[in-house]
Amino acid sequence: MTTSTIELKQESQWQKTPVANLVRNTASGIYYARVRIKGKLIWKSLKADTLSVAKLRLGDFLQQENKRVEITEAAERGRMTFGDALAIFKQRLEEAHHLKPRAKEYRQDTIDALLKTWPNLESIDVRKISVADCSQWASGYSKKYCPSFFNNTVGTLRIVLKIAIDAGARYGNPASEIKKAKIRQKILRLPEQNQFPALVQAIRKAGGRFSKDCGDLTEFLAYSGARISEAARVYGSDCDFENGKITIKGDPETGTKNWGIRVIPMIPDMLRLLERIRAEKPKEQWEKSPVVGVRECQKAIDSACRKLEITRFTHHDLRHLFATRCIESGVDIPTVSRWLGHKDGGALAMKTYGHLRDLHSTEMAQKVRFIENEKSAEPNANLVLN
Repeated sequence: MTTSTIELKQESQWQKTPVANLVRNTASGIYYARVRIKGKLIWKSLKADTLSVAKLRLGDFLQQENKRVEITEAAERGRMTFGDALAIFKQRLEEAHHLKPRAKEYRQDTIDALLKTWPNLESIDVRKISVADCSQWASGYSKKYCPSFFNNTVGTLRIVLKIAIDAGARYGNPASEIKKAKIRQKILRLPEQNQFPALVQAIRKAGGRFSKDCGDLTEFLAYSGARISEAARVYGSDCDFENGKITIKGDPETGTKNWGIRVIPMIPDMLRLLERIRAEKPKEQWEKSPVVGVRECQKAIDSACRKLEITRFTHHDLRHLFATRCIESGVDIPTVSRWLGHKDGGALAMKTYGHLRDLHSTEMAQKVRFIENEKSAEPNANLVLN
């Protein structure tokens, strides 16, 4: 964009303010930082439509930018600590609009764990971090955390060191030599088909204020395959009884996976459950309120499992239970994957539930007959053999 184009853009869309480096978008009312640092013009939305808030955020932004420039210049002179590179990474993480809030929180968790288990890491010159240092840290870290969290923390370490490499502060990434931990597939221990009705009854009759609602939520999760956060966002208006479908909505504000909308069918058990819940509510309340009356029921599940001597399971395991029952009933894995909201064409579902498909195939194979009964298997006396 040329200088003249920017100036024209400023005149038509941007309003000057009494504060230096602060402008207001006339269309949206949002304030932006407009600052030139080291000859580079930088625009940044401050996500504020009030001047007082924008001024505070502008100050933070300018401080971050100046710090980033100082770090980069220091790196060009061959001086950069791990903390310097980490500061750049944190800023990029905060500005990564494509990442969901929970993804950012998880990455911050790996940063916290890394700094906690590697003493004085932030103050170490990146040039002095060796392959041996990384290996020694990884050896101890892998014993304290699960494989998936270990692998993600190693990923964070590599990214931060890559920033140092890109800044010219060092050559080669010593963390690239760390081998990822092998993730063992979780063994699913789910209620048997004849145990589930008894479990739901035990939850409903527990005698608590929300026992009935907990029973409804348990059934809803099992019959839909929805995540616990998704179930809380299903309203009566999302239930299409005429076409036998339910609309499941993601939530970008809370970081619900995949964010999007998917439609799942009402299996017979779900239809029965929803018809009963709808009949118990006034029409307006049904359409404008969540279908289930509670947002979680883990304690109720735990109590019922102890009472019936069933292995404990979680909200998310009810999602696995849904997928398991679908596959055992003959639904193909790509279809189950779409119902679950997976975006990988069934790869994850195949990895998680592939053994069920194989077992189901074996059972179905026993029903295949070319000869109706044993008597018909006897050679026909009138058949002429060549």
